[in-house]
Amino acid sequence: MSRLPLVKVIVPCYGYAHLLEGCVRSVLDQERVDVAVLIVDDVSPDETPTVGRRLEREDARVTYRRNAENLGLIGTANEGLEWAEDSDYVILLSADDRLTPGSIGRAVAVMEEHPEVGLVYGHAQYFEDDDQLPAVRTGARGARVQSGHEWIRLRCRSGHSCISSPEAVVRTSVQLRVGHYEAECTHASDLNLWLRIAAVADVGYVKGATQAYYRVHSDSMLRSMLGAEGGQVVDLGERRTAFEHFFERVGGRVRDADGLRETARRTLARQALWKASRAYDKGQASGEGAREVDGLVRFALDTSPATRRLPEWWGMQLRRRIGSGRSLAFLPFLLTGAAHRLRVSYGHWRLQARGL
Repeated sequence: MSRLPLVKVIVPCYGYAHLLEGCVRSVLDQERVDVAVLIVDDVSPDETPTVGRRLEREDARVTYRRNAENLGLIGTANEGLEWAEDSDYVILLSADDRLTPGSIGRAVAVMEEHPEVGLVYGHAQYFEDDDQLPAVRTGARGARVQSGHEWIRLRCRSGHSCISSPEAVVRTSVQLRVGHYEAECTHASDLNLWLRIAAVADVGYVKGATQAYYRVHSDSMLRSMLGAEGGQVVDLGERRTAFEHFFERVGGRVRDADGLRETARRTLARQALWKASRAYDKGQASGEGAREVDGLVRFALDTSPATRRLPEWWGMQLRRRIGSGRSLAFLPFLLTGAAHRLRVSYGHWRLQARGL
């Protein structure tokens, strides 16, 4: 019999001793592939060493390591990628997330059938409580394969990643070709990596099945960042950095790189201006909120030279003249707000249904 594909799963862990076993078990229970797990303990202050060493003793497929010093998620993930260099496929799975039954086999089957595909992902189910895992579908309805260029174009148009992370499986040879996570990208380093992969390979999406559980914390890094003063500008800036580093590093490999780069810039500028406009609509653009609005406007102007020609620019200027909290008294602004909510709802449906 031919050997099964070897999939190495890197599990960075910091302070998640109580969740670590559930995460690792979700990998070890996978079928139709050979799996190996590396737990990388980033100097956790809890019982992670005890749990990690026990899991290593109980199953020869598990390896436990503890960093000599705290490296952060990117440094820890990159250490794990070096360990995975002899595998066929590689996954980065945070210790607080889980895989769904059969998810690796479904993703690997796509890449075994399509050697031009370097990244496969699927739907990720958000959850909070291990004791109440949502019901998920594990029967795939085939797969969709997109050219890497088309996938990059869609990301530039949206300004967002459509991958949470645990549902992504990468062909190791492609991972070695594009390199590690970039430390300069911090919160959006995964978006930057997916773009670099799409620059050299096609992208697959598993249809119909849920590929991973992605845990949502009330105190998660993203929620904390967005809730802090200036958080919206920080989030936009992180995504801008991911796109800019991508085009600076590999833009020469991408057809129409200059046009795509400007599309991404314009998208992010429009999002900043719309956030500023909504602050006016909600009466949040005065007092302390004025600083947030000013930051969003500066971000838009710094990001794209086309900012002053965008419809969102003129809409924001009109709201500014009318005054904070007064714009919704005018029918055109009520309609633009309703249209925005429809676009957001459609974007959420498209992400859930098509992964785009």
